[in-house]
Amino acid sequence: MAAMSGDFENFQNINVENMEHKLKYSVYSCSSFSANFHPGNIMEDKPNDQNSRWTSETHHPTQYITLKLEKPAAVTKITFGKYHQNHVCNLKKFKVYGSLHDDHNNMIELLQSGLKNDNVKEIFPLRHKLGENIFPVKYIKIVPTMTWGQSFNCSIWYVELAGIDDPAIVKPCSNWINNYREQEAIRLCLKHLRQRNCTEAFDSLKKKTKVELEHSILTQLHEQLVVHSNFDMSERIIENAAQDGLFSDYISTQDYKAKWTPITTTVSDINSDACQPGMRGGHQMCIDAERQIIYLMGGWDGNDDLADFWMFDINQKSWRMISRDTEPDGGPCARSCHKICLDHKRKLIFMLGRYLDSEVRSTMSLKSDFFVYNIDCEQWTLISEDTAPDGGPPLIFDHQMCVNVENGMIYIFGGRVLSNTSSDIAGLATTAVFSGLYCYHSGTNTWTKLRDDRPELVSRIGHSMLFYEKNRALYIFAGQRGREFLSNFTRYDTDTDTITVLSGTNGNDKNEVPAAGFTQRATIDPETGEIHALSGLSKDKIKREESTRNSFWVYDIESNKWSCIYRNENTGSQYWSKMQSIEPCPRFAHQLVYDYVNKVHYLFGGNPGKSGSPKMRLDDFWSLKLTKPLLAHFLRRCKYLIRKQKFLQLAKCNSLEALTYLQHDLSTMVNHEDLDERHEFERLTSSLFSSKDGTDDACPSKQGAEFYSNDQVFVGRSQLFDQLVTYFPDNMTQPKENLADIIKI
Repeated sequence: MAAMSGDFENFQNINVENMEHKLKYSVYSCSSFSANFHPGNIMEDKPNDQNSRWTSETHHPTQYITLKLEKPAAVTKITFGKYHQNHVCNLKKFKVYGSLHDDHNNMIELLQSGLKNDNVKEIFPLRHKLGENIFPVKYIKIVPTMTWGQSFNCSIWYVELAGIDDPAIVKPCSNWINNYREQEAIRLCLKHLRQRNCTEAFDSLKKKTKVELEHSILTQLHEQLVVHSNFDMSERIIENAAQDGLFSDYISTQDYKAKWTPITTTVSDINSDACQPGMRGGHQMCIDAERQIIYLMGGWDGNDDLADFWMFDINQKSWRMISRDTEPDGGPCARSCHKICLDHKRKLIFMLGRYLDSEVRSTMSLKSDFFVYNIDCEQWTLISEDTAPDGGPPLIFDHQMCVNVENGMIYIFGGRVLSNTSSDIAGLATTAVFSGLYCYHSGTNTWTKLRDDRPELVSRIGHSMLFYEKNRALYIFAGQRGREFLSNFTRYDTDTDTITVLSGTNGNDKNEVPAAGFTQRATIDPETGEIHALSGLSKDKIKREESTRNSFWVYDIESNKWSCIYRNENTGSQYWSKMQSIEPCPRFAHQLVYDYVNKVHYLFGGNPGKSGSPKMRLDDFWSLKLTKPLLAHFLRRCKYLIRKQKFLQLAKCNSLEALTYLQHDLSTMVNHEDLDERHEFERLTSSLFSSKDGTDDACPSKQGAEFYSNDQVFVGRSQLFDQLVTYFPDNMTQPKENLADIIKI
C-alpha cells in the first residue's frame, strides 16, 4: 500500500466509536422490487407491516439492492431489522459491498454473514479500513445469497447504517483513496511492462511518475534472477530475507497439520496413587500451562458419578491421585456435568454445578454448592452452600465457566436449571429452564447477573465459551437447546456489555464452519488469538440423525475466519479398531485442554456414542500437536525452485553440466518424502535430451546477459519471480492483479 502523506496522517488513528452516528441514505437501485417498493424510497422500520420491505423478484442469484448515502462516509456498522415473527424470506446468507462510485465491478467486500430467523435486529461491523487507513464509500450494495425458506424470494425489511460522514475527516480520506487508485494503476502498468520485458517503457514510466513498484529487496531479486540469471545471488537474497523474518506472515497463513499421539503411562496397583483415571464422560479437566500440570475431576463411568481428583505431570508423563473422594477432604461430592476453571495467576480451581437424576432430587440436594481448591495448599474450601440466594445461578449442569485472571472475574453462562417439579422430572422440553450469564468476583465474593436467557444471547447446554485476554471478550458457540443443535457464534464484550453475532458462522456449509453440535470442546491460544474446536455430537440435517465424526477447526479472531484442519468421516467400529494407535475415535462428553506454552492439546475419555453399549465410556489419553511448515522447510522449497530453474536453462545448452548440477546441487534440495516433488525431480532428467546436439546459441555461458533477450527462458524466470514474490509481505510486493485481467471482452 502506498505511504500516507499530508493531512491524511491525522485521520489514521481516530476513535471511530466516539464519532459514528446514524447515516442518511435512499435506495439507489435494485435488481428487482416489489409493488410497494421503488428506487428512491427511504426504508422504514415497520416490523408489523408485511409490505414494508424490499423483495427480490426470484430466489435465483444475483439479486441485489444498492443504497446511496446522502454524502460519502466511513460506514462502520449495518443493522438489519426484521419482520415481527420468523419469516421464510429472511436472509440466511448475504454479502455487503461498498464503493465511492456507482461501479458494481469495483466494489470492496465489506461483510459476509447471515441473519438468524427470528424477530430480533442484528448489528454487524463493516470493514471500513484498508490496512490502518479509513476508506469512505457512498454506495452500499447488499447481495442476498440464501433465504431460510428453500426456493423463496429474498426480503430485506429494514437497514440502518452507522458511520462517520464529517467532511473534515471524509474528504482527506477520499483524496487518499483517489491517490491510492492512481498509484495502483501506475503500478499495474509497471508490472505489465516488466513482465513483457519492455525495459525502456518501464524505466520511462517509473522516472516520470516516481512511483515504486515494490520494495528495493524485491527489485534487487528481480534484477539478479530475471535480468542477469544470477541464481546463486538470488538464493542469498532469499536467505537474507528469511533471516530478517520477511516470510513469517506467509508461514503464519499456512494450514496446520494435526498429529495425534496416544499417551501411555505405567499403571501400578489400583490402590496406589500412581494409577491412572478410569473410564468416564462428563468429567472436567483444566491445565496449569506454567507448571505443566493437568487436573481431572469426577465424571460418570456409565454406572455411577465419580468423586476422584487427579493430576497429570506432563513432563514426567505420570498420573497422581490427589484424592479418591474429595467430599471427606472438604470438597465436592461425586458428580458429573459440572464445570471447573483454573485461575493460574492465583493457583485456584473453581468448581460449580452438577447433574442429578430425577429420583434423588430434593430441596436440599438442589442447592448450588460452589467450591474452590487451593493448589499450593492442596485444600478445598466451600465458598457457598447455595449460589442462588447469593445472586448467582441456581443448580445447573452442562454450563460453561471461564476466568479473567487479570481481575479474578469468573463468567458462567448457560446450563440447564435443575428442579424437582413434576414437569421437569418428566423431561418435558417445553418446560426446560436455562440459566443466563453471570459473573463472580473472587476478590469480593460477589455475584452479578449480566444477561437473562434472551434471543440476543440464547442460553443452552453442552456449548463452548472462552475468554480472550487481549480484548476481554467471551466467545460462545454451538450447544443444544431442547432438541435443536446450535451453530451460532457470538462475542460478548465484558467491558461494554455488548453482543456481536460473528460472521460466517451460520452452519450452512460444513466445509466453511463447524457443524451444529453438542459438547464440542474448544480451547484458545492467548498468544496467537486462535480458537480451536474439536467436534462432539452433531446432527445430520438431511438424515435427521445424530452422529459423532472427527473434525478439528481453528478460528482466527483477527481475520474472523474458520479453517478445518482435518476431518475424518469414518464411523465404522472395524475402521476405528485399526486406528487405536493413530487417532482417537469420535466421541462426545470428552474433555480437551490446551498447553499454550508448548502448543499441545490433551484429550481424555468421553462417550463413543455406540448405541449397542449405552454405558460404555472411554479412558484413552491423547496429545494433539498442530504444526506449520518451519522456516527451514520453506527456505529449502525456495532454493529448490531456484535451482530447478537454473537446471532447466543448463539443460538447453550443456547436458553434461546440467546432469552434474542435477546430481550434486539440485538433488540436495529435494524433499523425497513429498511424492509430487520427488516425481517432478525424476521427470527433470528428460529435459537433458530436449536439445539435439547439446548446444544452444541462447546458452547463458556463451552470451551472458544477452540471454535476457531469449523470450522463452525469460518468461520462465519471470514466472519464478512472481511465485517467490507471493511469499513476501503484501506491503512489499508488486500488485497481485494483472493489467490484462481487467480488460473486459
